[in-house]
Amino acid sequence: METGRRAISRRSLLGSATAVAAACAASGIAGTRTAAAAVTAPPTSSPLWDEFRRNRYSHPQIPYVGRAGQRGGAHRFPRGPVVANVLAYGAKRDGSADAAPAINRAVAAVGERGGGTVLIPAGTYRIDDLIRIGHSNVVLKGAGSTRTKLYATKNLTELIGVYGSRYGGDKSSWSWAGGLIWLCPKGRWDSLTAAIKAKSWPFEGWTGNKRDEWRTLATVRPARRGDWCVTVPDASHLRRGQLVLLRLADDAGHTLLEHMAGGGAGPEAYVWDDKTKLTSYVPYEWPVRIAAVKRNKVTFERPLPLDVRPEWDPRITTLVTPLTGSGVEGLTLEAMETPQSQHLLDKGYNGVTFQCAYDCWADDITVRHVDNGFGLVAASACTLRRTRVEGRGSHHPYFCREGSHDNLIEDFTIARRTVPAPANTQLHGINVEGLSSYNVWSRGNMGMGTFDTHRGMPFANVRTEITVNNNGRHGGDASAGPLYGARFTHWNVTVTNERAGLIKIDQIAPYSATVAISAVREFDQIDVPDFSGTLGSRIEAYGQPGGVRPGNLYEAQRALRT
Repeated sequence: METGRRAISRRSLLGSATAVAAACAASGIAGTRTAAAAVTAPPTSSPLWDEFRRNRYSHPQIPYVGRAGQRGGAHRFPRGPVVANVLAYGAKRDGSADAAPAINRAVAAVGERGGGTVLIPAGTYRIDDLIRIGHSNVVLKGAGSTRTKLYATKNLTELIGVYGSRYGGDKSSWSWAGGLIWLCPKGRWDSLTAAIKAKSWPFEGWTGNKRDEWRTLATVRPARRGDWCVTVPDASHLRRGQLVLLRLADDAGHTLLEHMAGGGAGPEAYVWDDKTKLTSYVPYEWPVRIAAVKRNKVTFERPLPLDVRPEWDPRITTLVTPLTGSGVEGLTLEAMETPQSQHLLDKGYNGVTFQCAYDCWADDITVRHVDNGFGLVAASACTLRRTRVEGRGSHHPYFCREGSHDNLIEDFTIARRTVPAPANTQLHGINVEGLSSYNVWSRGNMGMGTFDTHRGMPFANVRTEITVNNNGRHGGDASAGPLYGARFTHWNVTVTNERAGLIKIDQIAPYSATVAISAVREFDQIDVPDFSGTLGSRIEAYGQPGGVRPGNLYEAQRALRT
């Protein structure tokens, strides 16, 4: 993890986010040296990085993630003034009474008044219900993760009253959704709870993808991955600052899915039609703010994640009203300690989940004794900073799914398990699935787990400057299709137990990059290629963690000036 001196240098280096309207030019570089492992010789400049600088927005193996995170990766969070204190709403900080009603009343009152910060002073607060943030621009703020603790006595199965899976069988949906602190917009929460009361499976609006409600604002003319601007026939319904969806539908030949996998003979030969769970994630929907509108030209705050082609019926549409500008910080959420559940039978002692959220964040948050730690579900452009998962072990310490894009998880820790793992449990680590793209995990210390690419063909995700005791396994249903799409990058990764699985991906993932990872053994390889033929992937500085410049791929991309 980073020292204060390193953090200061990063702030001075990165500064505030640059304007995106002029982002089609390229120049300059500033690199950082990794702290993940000591090296005997000075690090050398990476040839792949030199290539990327010349072709940063459409490099064939490395995705551009320099604007991942809330407000394009801004270091400061937009905290509003403190306008409510939970003690004034009746919360007790000695754990003697249920504080959840008081906290929820304070959060709702502030949200209904337009936003602000709700303070939870130092102390221990018992919560017998979940805490929900359903309004934008609301921040729930403790006195620090070592000073404010919420002690949760119940799980989501008890609180919400359903146990089962929208996919059928006896699997628990709380294995991959929901949190005891749950940031979710009111409209989506209402549709979710109405479906629960009606015992309706699948839950309509579980992730926010109620596509029949959305309205087309403009059709889009052809463009290329990496373009910041698109042309539309009619821009009269579009305006600067508007949050919209870019929607790309697959065609009968599944050429959109092939494009996400990098194209070529392997993806073209792959059987897509029987991957029912994977195809349920399409259309691909990318939330993005409009930075500028000039006549028929629309500039986005991030470059295009994929090509835009006529056969994919490209549209700019409305979307579910998201949660924006909200956050949670400075507290520990500790669940009542119970044995870890058997695989896929989690009762829902879950930590913090962002659902249908954009430009939201968590900072200085610890979760303990949870089934699942931090969740991103149909969430985009969010930042999780200085987060920690510890205690008796988790199924998914971090999960990122259902079309979550452009998120940043940095300065994160997964502590070693405090008790032996019970039989029939599973540890996945840092999870990504469901066509989720352009997400970043940066500066992490993983005492257990793995880089869980969980099928559903996520693509263009980055894991950089991470130390991992690689003892987890991936998951994912066969009907969810490939483990990897194109442009996964593992950059400067120290593996402490020499296990290769899910870390060394040059022979597994298409058009991807494995750079400066530890030398690993190929025993217990738990992932195999989904696509036949040449993958087009690259490996560099193998066995040399910390041996190349830049040491942190995300920070180096952030430092590039346009």
